[in-house]
Amino acid sequence: MGNSDFRRRLERLAELRSYRGAGITPEEEAELSAAEAANREKRRKTSEAARADYLVREAMAQGKFDNLKYAGKPIPGLGEAYDPDWWVKGLLQREDLSGLGPKAILLRKEDAGLDARLDAQYTEKQVRDMLEDFNARVIDARRQLQGGPPVVTKTRDVDAELQRWRERRDARKAAEPPPAEPSKRGWRRFLRRRS
Repeated sequence: MGNSDFRRRLERLAELRSYRGAGITPEEEAELSAAEAANREKRRKTSEAARADYLVREAMAQGKFDNLKYAGKPIPGLGEAYDPDWWVKGLLQREDLSGLGPKAILLRKEDAGLDARLDAQYTEKQVRDMLEDFNARVIDARRQLQGGPPVVTKTRDVDAELQRWRERRDARKAAEPPPAEPSKRGWRRFLRRRS
């Protein structure tokens, strides 16, 4: 006889003694255990839908569904056609990942925003370096024979792009209001405070 069997018998014996002390006869105990078994069977047979419904109602009563992210709004992506790569696209969008994908598409995207990136540069050398790097990557992508969409992005003429960059820079400078001259009174106040 194992230790667990001994323990179970001991617990059962203690249970019987407690029933006898409470004035319960073995027949009544049998009725109680039969009722418990019937109750367990009834709980087991309860359908999953009813159990889920009960849990949802219980959570609503506790307020666990208050202040949800999409409360009162349509669920995004509901009703769209099934896309087998939905989770990858969702991950890319959620994590704001860039630089992933075929080179042809990445180069097209970069080409579309290249003027804005060039305008953020301060010197002609920086603009020239960026353009030469872009052209080298376009040529390298054309040489790759790895399938995927074809590379249709054109290389950029460095001198023509530098001229366009200068024109855009000069137009921005002309559109900016001239800086206001500091008044002499302001400087006097500043110098008095420092003394």
